[in-house]
Amino acid sequence: MGEDELERKLNKKLTEKEEEREKDYDLLKTVEEVFDSFTVRSLYELARRLGIKRIGGVVSSGKEARIYRGINESGRELAIKIYLTFSAEFKKGIYKYVMGDERFENAKATTTKKLMSLWAKKEYSNLKRMYSARVSVPEPIGYKDNIVVMEFIGEEGVRAPLLKEVGESLDDPRSIYDEIAEGLRKMICRASLVHADLSEYNIMVFRGKPVFIDVSQSVLTTHPNSEEFLRKDISNIDRFFNRTYNIEVYGDTLLEELLRCLREEKRGRGQ
Repeated sequence: MGEDELERKLNKKLTEKEEEREKDYDLLKTVEEVFDSFTVRSLYELARRLGIKRIGGVVSSGKEARIYRGINESGRELAIKIYLTFSAEFKKGIYKYVMGDERFENAKATTTKKLMSLWAKKEYSNLKRMYSARVSVPEPIGYKDNIVVMEFIGEEGVRAPLLKEVGESLDDPRSIYDEIAEGLRKMICRASLVHADLSEYNIMVFRGKPVFIDVSQSVLTTHPNSEEFLRKDISNIDRFFNRTYNIEVYGDTLLEELLRCLREEKRGRGQ
C-alpha cells in the first residue's frame, strides 16, 4: 500500500465521529504493512487525546524513526516521531545513554517494544526539561509508547533545513554560533542536561535561529559520562563552524565554562 493510500485511510478514520471509533480495529489490519498494530493503536490514542485531525506524509526518515506531519484541531502543525525498528548495533549503543541516567536506568526494557517506548519517553522528558529552561527545542506536546508528538519546525509541511544542509549559504554564521553557545549554557546550567550527540546534523535553522533536535540520548549532568559527552559536543560544533565558515570559535573557553556548571551540579548531588 502506497503512502498516499495510507494517508487517505488514516485521515478518514481520524475525522470520524466518536460513536464510530469501534470500527478503528478494521484499519489496524490494513496498515500493518507500514506500522504494526502496537504502533497503530498508540497513534490512534494519541490522535484522540491531542486532537490530531490529520496526518500527512513522511517529512523525515532515518534508520530507527520516521517523522510525520500532523495537524491538530486548531490547525497547528505537529511533528509525529515514530520509533519503528532498532538495529542490534543501535540497541547496544542505547545503553550507554540509559545506564547512569538515574531517571531511567532501573526501567526494564526486556523487549524491543519496551526499549522503543523507553527511548521515546526519554526524548519527551528531555524536551520538556529543555523547553522549560528556554532552550530552543521543539515544544513537546505528548507521547505514548514509541511515539513522540512535538512542535513542527518548518512551514506548510516543509521542515526547516539542518545546519549541515544550509552549509555555506548560512547568512550569519557568527550569530548562529553564538546562539548555539547560549543554548548550550541554558541546556547545561538550567536544564542540567548534556545533548550527548550534538553536531550539524542535530540542529535545524528556522527563521534565522538554531533549534536543537534529536535529544533522546541526552543525559543528566550527573551522568558518569557527561563530561566526555560534553567535550565531544563542543568539539563537533567548533569543528563544523571553523571548517565551514572559518570563524573563530570559543573552544576551550566555552568548554571550561560549561564544565564548571556541570561539576557544580555533580558536587551538589554529592558526586
